[in-house]
Amino acid sequence: MFPADFIQNVPKTPGIYMMRDGQSRILYVGKAKNLRNRLNSYTRFSGSAHNKTTVMLSQVVKVDILLTKTEKEALILEASLIKKHKPKYNILLRDDKNYPFIRVTVQEEWPRAHIVRKRKKDGARYFGPYSSSSSMWATLRLLANLFPIRKCKGNNIRIRKRPCLNLQMGKCLGPCVGLAKKEDYLKQVQQVLMVLEGRNRSLIKELKQEMEKAAGSLFFERAAELRDQVTTLSNTLEKQIIASSTLKDQDIFGYHRQGTSIAIAILFVRDGLVSGNRNFFLSAPMESDSVILAQVLNQFYDTKITPANEIVIPFAIEDSVLLVEHFSELSGTHVKMRIPKRGNNRELLHMANNNASHVFDEREKKDRSWQDLAASMERLLNLQFEPYRIECLDISNTSGKQAVGSLVAYTKGEVSKKNYRHYSIKTVSGPDDYAMMEEVLKRRFRKGIDAENLPNLFIVDGGKGQLGIALRVAEELGIRDEIDWLGIAKEKLGEGEKLYKPGRKNPIILKRHNPVLLYLMRIRDESHRFGITFHRKLRHKRSLASSLDSIPGIGSDRKKKLLKGLGSIKRIKEASRTELCSIDGIGEKTSALIYDHFHKKPIS
Repeated sequence: MFPADFIQNVPKTPGIYMMRDGQSRILYVGKAKNLRNRLNSYTRFSGSAHNKTTVMLSQVVKVDILLTKTEKEALILEASLIKKHKPKYNILLRDDKNYPFIRVTVQEEWPRAHIVRKRKKDGARYFGPYSSSSSMWATLRLLANLFPIRKCKGNNIRIRKRPCLNLQMGKCLGPCVGLAKKEDYLKQVQQVLMVLEGRNRSLIKELKQEMEKAAGSLFFERAAELRDQVTTLSNTLEKQIIASSTLKDQDIFGYHRQGTSIAIAILFVRDGLVSGNRNFFLSAPMESDSVILAQVLNQFYDTKITPANEIVIPFAIEDSVLLVEHFSELSGTHVKMRIPKRGNNRELLHMANNNASHVFDEREKKDRSWQDLAASMERLLNLQFEPYRIECLDISNTSGKQAVGSLVAYTKGEVSKKNYRHYSIKTVSGPDDYAMMEEVLKRRFRKGIDAENLPNLFIVDGGKGQLGIALRVAEELGIRDEIDWLGIAKEKLGEGEKLYKPGRKNPIILKRHNPVLLYLMRIRDESHRFGITFHRKLRHKRSLASSLDSIPGIGSDRKKKLLKGLGSIKRIKEASRTELCSIDGIGEKTSALIYDHFHKKPIS
């Protein structure tokens, strides 16, 4: 595998090694305290022909090394390179979901709380990621009802003559009309942060003290408001699972192996309460349990997810001292790592291990459900192949303009976002859906043939006409018999959804609540949603360009800053010169040009 002189030239120092195949793709990233000894161990490795390490080593033709000053630097660099390159044989913590965060804009003059999908280094406080969207929205509704901070969009407050409805409902202090006192407003923001940090008990204690003070001063209306806040928070607290009476912040890692696969379940305990969880499934990882759990910890924590003060794990792991040191730097406080033998932490670990075991039960249940659905599809639609991978194509356009083809993909009944594609129409002008579909199909399948990446079932959104175009392209490319084809036409006048198959004169009409029909409709609707979303973005960009392009000095960078700062074209049009000038990169002269352009005044 390695040339004899290669190992001898590798230094005995800490560092990273990257194994590459014949096409220079990274197969595996590893770290070592002593690079020469670690790489030399691979030359002595002996395993069965089907062993995962044996298979990997048979593909390695080159090894790159990166030297580091310390073993801790190698540890951090290893996690970074794995996340960047996603090597085939490394552990990858991914669950195909983009979990949302609650963002509190503490860096703004008048902060607000809202939902975002990505975390940025912008000075705001981020809470999450939330694995349950329902719990996230419940938290946001609780905050909106309890604390009267603004809900309006944008970084800066736009001064209004009349307040919005939220002020009249008592759900905003009204900074936009000058009614909010900065000290009172920021106090509400601080209480929002306490809820999101899980410090409900501390907040309830504070609110009770404030309530008693208000009642003692005969401010009974204020005391009643505080009483309602205390009651709501207390009711919320009762619904949460009490994990510990010690009010600790802990991350509990459950671990369960079944055959060659492993499930990890993480419980987040904040202020003594279970505040959330995350699960991961690892299919046949190569390393030992102690190495695998160490790599999971190293990948899980980064600048987006900081460790709790205490991490509870089920067994000893590799590099525990280095990891504790690294996690302490990430969190800014001393982090402890414990392996409990008895007591409350042992019970929490047992709960996490049970959750990890349950991951296998859920996967088995999903597999059985998919197998039943796939069998029904094969029988009812008379398919040649098991519909392991399904793709669906939809064309979106407005009178032929901003036309886009949207392709969605499902694997074993689950959404496969990595295989979603948007196709901007390049060769067709005017409203010709058939020609647009033909262009997109040729582009998709020519590339798929070269990459040996074809679906088992391909669905077109439409009836006989659209299906005919798909079959004609398939015939031309020689793949008609390699894929099952289906057209799905929307219901008209109570006739029901119609499913069209090649060689069949009449459509297949299934009962409205048939699981197969509902599943196909879900795929079709997802392709429509995916296309419409992208189509709207194109229209929005065009609208933005047409509104601002005619103003001298406004390029793409300033357009983005204006839209980011004010939120919409409407807000830009309505903004005062002072508001425009407050946007980064927009000076007095440019703000005057923008203001005069939208207010139809001559440039002075």
